[in-house]
Amino acid sequence: MENILLSGFADEISSDFNRQIQVLNRLGMGYMEIRGVDKRGIDTYSEAEAREVRRRLDGGGIRVSSLASPIGKIEITKEFSGHFEHFKHVVELAHILDARYIRMFSFFIPQGGRADDYRDQVFERLGALVDYAKTQEVVLLHENEKDIYGDSPKRCCLLMDEFCGDSFRAVFDFANFIQCGHQAWEAYGILKPFIEYVHVKDARAADGVIVPAGQGDGQIARILGDLKADGYEGFISLEPHLTEFEGLKGLEREGASLQGMQKMDGEEAFTIAFNALERILKAL
Repeated sequence: MENILLSGFADEISSDFNRQIQVLNRLGMGYMEIRGVDKRGIDTYSEAEAREVRRRLDGGGIRVSSLASPIGKIEITKEFSGHFEHFKHVVELAHILDARYIRMFSFFIPQGGRADDYRDQVFERLGALVDYAKTQEVVLLHENEKDIYGDSPKRCCLLMDEFCGDSFRAVFDFANFIQCGHQAWEAYGILKPFIEYVHVKDARAADGVIVPAGQGDGQIARILGDLKADGYEGFISLEPHLTEFEGLKGLEREGASLQGMQKMDGEEAFTIAFNALERILKAL
């Protein structure tokens, strides 16, 4: 597919940053969606440490497609001012790493609570994040994720109707919608005008198990084909989730992606996922 840039969550290869870069080079991938670096979340790095990470990336010929931050992945009822200060630090790291995009979320809803009851709080907090992003020339990419306000196509669309613009756009994640009980094609139809970035991981609707692209119910080939026909230009980022990796358990409230996970080396799992996606892209 012309004008498509491949990226990926390289921390699923290994917690060792040098190995991440080596494998991306072996696969011919020039971009990384940066999340875990040497057993630490990139958001925990100081500015000086981030400059060293940038030096290592430059030396390996790898650029950052997006900073995969945990911003917005806290309970909506938790104190926000400290989280907002951390967000401002993440923005500085994005500048250092030359990352225009910052992946983020729309806050966990308390267990047993109704997402719609927290709409005003979610919108107030997201409004503050977006307003700051506008002053910093970064783009916040909202990912549909399990258990957050924006875990359904309808609520993701409400967020986009309110905030979508030069500083706030959508990441489309196939598997997350499936694991939340939604059909990927229907979700795509609702969110298509707002999609700026794509995460590729597939899942089976019957049991929620993550599988290589094309082996689940994400209709990945159909959706990528429609994006191509519509002239999509941008990143497709590989997020395999085929085997456990450093930090995975901390990414989800219930560990839904751990179900049915195979035991294999991270490089092997990432390569399987890469080959599956490559077959789809070549067919298109």
